[in-house]
Amino acid sequence: MAKLTKDELLAQFEEMTLIELAEFVSAFEEKFDVTAAAAAPVVVAGGAAGGAAEAVEEKDEFDVILTAAGDKKIQVIKVVRELTSLGLKEAKDLVDGTPKPVLEKVAKDAAEKAAEALKGAGASVEVK
Repeated sequence: MAKLTKDELLAQFEEMTLIELAEFVSAFEEKFDVTAAAAAPVVVAGGAAGGAAEAVEEKDEFDVILTAAGDKKIQVIKVVRELTSLGLKEAKDLVDGTPKPVLEKVAKDAAEKAAEALKGAGASVEVK
């Protein structure tokens, strides 16, 4: 049997649908008794204990917290309504009751966009 190069294998994978690729990964894991898991970066910290290795997990969920509405409260309420599915009264209550989370457990890029929109409306925002 002819051995395929890495580029030839990648060309074959390019032609597969996501479902076919997922089925292939499952079959590969079963055949070779392995699991496809993302590798976590390892950080070696030096200290009094002689250095310990710790696996550091990158944060992938963020909370957007409104800390103050600022001078343009009406614009902030409008942005809160755009970012959430809240009605006018609920959005107003959220803005009045700061500090409160506007979005919870969202992706980093979504959190950054929401924070920029709120800051653009004049609010003070914190992303945790």
